[in-house]
Amino acid sequence: MNEFNFYIIQGIQHITDPAGIDHMLFVITLCAVYELKEWKQTLILVTAFTIGHSLTLALAVLDIVSINQDLVETLIPITILLTSIHNVYQKRALRSRISWNYVLALAFGLIHGLGFSNYLRAMMMGISDSGIIQPLLAFNLGVEFGQGIIVACFMLILFVATKLITVAHREWNLYISGAGGGVALTMIIDSIWL
Repeated sequence: MNEFNFYIIQGIQHITDPAGIDHMLFVITLCAVYELKEWKQTLILVTAFTIGHSLTLALAVLDIVSINQDLVETLIPITILLTSIHNVYQKRALRSRISWNYVLALAFGLIHGLGFSNYLRAMMMGISDSGIIQPLLAFNLGVEFGQGIIVACFMLILFVATKLITVAHREWNLYISGAGGGVALTMIIDSIWL
């Protein structure tokens, strides 16, 4: 297996690893507000998140940006909690919802990228700064592909819930966003007091 493929697989595994539920939970919570017919907007939203975390991931791996990892591990569940609250209380107007959600995904992606940085930095030990572009690109492509897998599974479950079981989308959003916010709240408490 060549190096590029290795880092793609690492990116996919990192985002889909159940042990790293925080990033998966963020993607799911971020998508909860969207209906099946908005699948393109959902993919663009996840890509906005990827752009945000790719930027800070690159800056952190290059040692241009450094932030206390304990703080990052507290901020990540805060982004999930804020996203879940935003999902529940936002207005239904499609145009403003989409643009604000993209900004939210991009901004919170910046924080999540810092969470990926230690993992990737450890994998890239011994690679010179000039040689990290290709592994960094491959890792981010893997993360994007992994997020696509999560979104596809999410959309399948959304289809079953709203089309076959006929759960109203408003209730779906409340349930998924509420569950995401509840898990995030426990993660915040754990990171602060444990």
